[in-house]
Amino acid sequence: MSTVLPDGYIALSARSAHGVGLMSLRVPLELALGAGSFYAYAKQMPDARTLAGRGVAYAVMLPGDAARVVVRRSRHGGLFAALTGDRFTAPTRAPYELDTALRLTELGVRTPEVIAFATYPAGVLRRADVVTREIPGSADLAAVLAEPMSEDRRRAVLGAVAQLVAELTLAGARHPDLNIKNILVQRSATGEMVAYVLDVDRIWFDRPGSARVTERNIARLSRSARKWRRSTSLDLAETDIGWLAATAHHLAATSSALEEPAESAEPPPAATA
Repeated sequence: MSTVLPDGYIALSARSAHGVGLMSLRVPLELALGAGSFYAYAKQMPDARTLAGRGVAYAVMLPGDAARVVVRRSRHGGLFAALTGDRFTAPTRAPYELDTALRLTELGVRTPEVIAFATYPAGVLRRADVVTREIPGSADLAAVLAEPMSEDRRRAVLGAVAQLVAELTLAGARHPDLNIKNILVQRSATGEMVAYVLDVDRIWFDRPGSARVTERNIARLSRSARKWRRSTSLDLAETDIGWLAATAHHLAATSSALEEPAESAEPPPAATA
């Protein structure tokens, strides 16, 4: 992370906790951090709503009804999960997550706004909490696909996900853990389905508009969908996965072509008598 704070953010500290938060929410964030950690604050709130993922996250209101947020403790996945769990070497992934979320938003990719993060000592390592703005009326793709729905609604949901994949392509953003649990789907105020990407701390950036980005993201998402289908009897046919992949490729290719500078047109042939 850059030593310069992003515009609109300030440094936060309380006891041994250090982090960054939105300047406009400084007071409620400092009050929450006073509980020892953002995670401790969220966990003790009587109206906290638990969200299942790599670990338990909490949807809560910041002090003073300042904002609805989701508080997540950063955790390792894969081979490191059993070894280090929620402990990271400094500065942890949290600063990179903030920088990446801001970059994605600037590039037109939907992802929840990072309100704040804070890190705490854990021996020679550190733990980290990330606070994001809650997306109202949303659910992860796994939960949405588990609901009974019409074919039109299914296509609308998958179309929103395909649009998200295309947005990632235009940004050149490769997500090595793009799965159906870290995509949020929301019905907007206009009734349109929109999708948001989560867990952006593992995203890295390739060439914008590259078909390779589309292929890698779709391959990872398709593996996740098939795994969930086998383990939970998810009602998602292979034709649905194929339609999602084809639509994402088409949207990405079309959008990339529209963004390329137009070549100089050849003059029309001279008129003949």
